[in-house]
Amino acid sequence: ESKKEKFLTCKGCSKNEIFTLNFLQNYGVKDRNSLATIMGNIRQESMFIPNICEGGARTSYSNCYGGYGLIQWTSSSRYYGLGRHAHKNGMSPSNLNLQLNYMVNEPQWKSIEDYMKTPGKSIPSYMNVTYRWIGWGIHGARTHYAYDYASRMTTIEI
Repeated sequence: ESKKEKFLTCKGCSKNEIFTLNFLQNYGVKDRNSLATIMGNIRQESMFIPNICEGGARTSYSNCYGGYGLIQWTSSSRYYGLGRHAHKNGMSPSNLNLQLNYMVNEPQWKSIEDYMKTPGKSIPSYMNVTYRWIGWGIHGARTHYAYDYASRMTTIEI
């Protein structure tokens, strides 16, 4: 008999939200509060729209002058890093999977990855370290969104 693996899914989540949730779990982030915190931050930054430019315009990477993508990569090193990553992988910088792959390979993410992969912490605890990853200018509703995601996540066995 094969061992079933527990996996979280999200009630009422969009295709991009579910794709991101699955990506993160496959990457090793398993804790509900950690996942919800990451998701809440992405929702605040981009509403999970990979071709969104700062201010809300839907545009191509090369036509955006400001933060771009899932986590609104804004500084020149992070913005151009996304472009280089896309070029190296032969994909569009607007591709959701490419952006998630870039996100977890950035130094800013690597600096909090071990913490985010450590289970059993509260949403405020995880939120405290996410500033080092996102570097937000406005906190906004990201914590509210995190609690919303946590309440909508259910465990399934696959």
